[in-house]
Amino acid sequence: MATNKRVHVAVGIIIRGQQILLAKRHGHLHQGGKWEFPGGKVEPGEDTATALNRELQEEVGLTVTDCAPFMQLAYDYPDKQVFLDIMTVTGFSGEAYGVEGQQIAWIDIAALPQYQFPDANMPILDKILDELL
Repeated sequence: MATNKRVHVAVGIIIRGQQILLAKRHGHLHQGGKWEFPGGKVEPGEDTATALNRELQEEVGLTVTDCAPFMQLAYDYPDKQVFLDIMTVTGFSGEAYGVEGQQIAWIDIAALPQYQFPDANMPILDKILDELL
């Protein structure tokens, strides 16, 4: 039986007032077509904050100026295992846009449950609604 390496992912909950930035995954990607909190893989030798800053510049054109740990969770999909290192981003520079052509949107925190997220994101969503609403 093959063992898949758990992918370490830096995830940003980017907060602007009572809104959070979401990005829609391209259809061909794992969990494609669903909305997610932007971020990406932590490369060897990177800490989470460094990886998150790099990924947010690459994905949504933002430079992180202030972030803090929010939660961590491991999740096993049938075909992929992820370790999500989630940080709140309360300071950033730049104007968010879909650098890779993906759809992005600033969503009111109260409206987040109306969006479809990957299963691994559900505990994050629950904690956001519990703590930030």
